[in-house]
Amino acid sequence: MLVVTLDDAATRNAIGPDVNPAITRAIEAAGADPQVAAIVIHGANGYFSAGGNVRALSATLAMTPAEQTDVTDRLKAMIEAVAGSPKPVIAAVDGGAAGIGFSLALACDLVVASENARFVAAQVRLGLTPDGGISHFLTAALPRQLAAEILLTGGPVEAGRLHALGLVNRLVAPGEALDAALDLADALAAGPPRATARIKGLIAAAETSSLSETLAREGETINAARRDPEAAEGIAAFLDKRPARFPIPRKDQA
Repeated sequence: MLVVTLDDAATRNAIGPDVNPAITRAIEAAGADPQVAAIVIHGANGYFSAGGNVRALSATLAMTPAEQTDVTDRLKAMIEAVAGSPKPVIAAVDGGAAGIGFSLALACDLVVASENARFVAAQVRLGLTPDGGISHFLTAALPRQLAAEILLTGGPVEAGRLHALGLVNRLVAPGEALDAALDLADALAAGPPRATARIKGLIAAAETSSLSETLAREGETINAARRDPEAAEGIAAFLDKRPARFPIPRKDQA
């Protein structure tokens, strides 16, 4: 398992242009590492992330358009790495997540949050617009009016409300988000890794696909899974009433 820790107490774990590439590299390396079955992202110091470093953000105002594009491209690459990882990614949110911290949490497959955590789409309060895919994640999951409320007001949203809306998977006592996320990651890591990656691909594609396209993709995917030794082990374990033993190497990897 890979645990990515955001750790800068002075800025409440702000995510600036220098942090984005480090997270991207870590997530991409974990995605290619067969020894890593799940990823957990959390913040040290009792807080997930306060979002962008405002001082660094201020410096971007005087940049050339090309330099500004480079900054946003680094952010885009980080979010795409998290959302597109073949491994399940879990956000463990204690304290709160603001701005790009909120976006990063939503880019994860699953979110575990403490009861006292608050989420803030703070960009509008700085005269800026949403970034990090948050407008995509919120409008895909919520009615338009709720997404508009969160993005236009920039007000805090309690973790309990997001849990009720389905954006937070597990709500836990303060200080317990990381332990709960690690338990969840252990459970996912015990599953079939290639089937997990295929399921992640189906979920991502289904967001912009018709039913017919989704059915065709599901057919292709389950037929590929049928030819994978993971399915043979999973079905045999079920019939034998025993736990399945994963991972199972493919014949070309044995």
